Amino acid sequence: MSKIDPELKKKLLKESQSPFKGLRRILWIAFSGSAFLGLLIMLSRIASGGELQQNNLFIQIGACVLFPTLLFFDRNKDL
Repeated sequence: MSKIDPELKKKLLKESQSPFKGLRRILWIAFSGSAFLGLLIMLSRIASGGELQQNNLFIQIGACVLFPTLLFFDRNKDL
């Protein structure tokens, strides 16, 4: 018979199936916030009449789509 607490065993098994989930979620949230802040800054520069390269804007919009999508797919599916 195992001497490990059943709750701890369940938690360890869940962590082994998807390692570093907490760290990944923190990174996705930080990257999403950074992407949206960057987009806000770019839009404010455009609104003030500043010049902006179109490629940079597309990259920023792509980041604003990518990181929240990764956060969505990394959510807990058992809830």
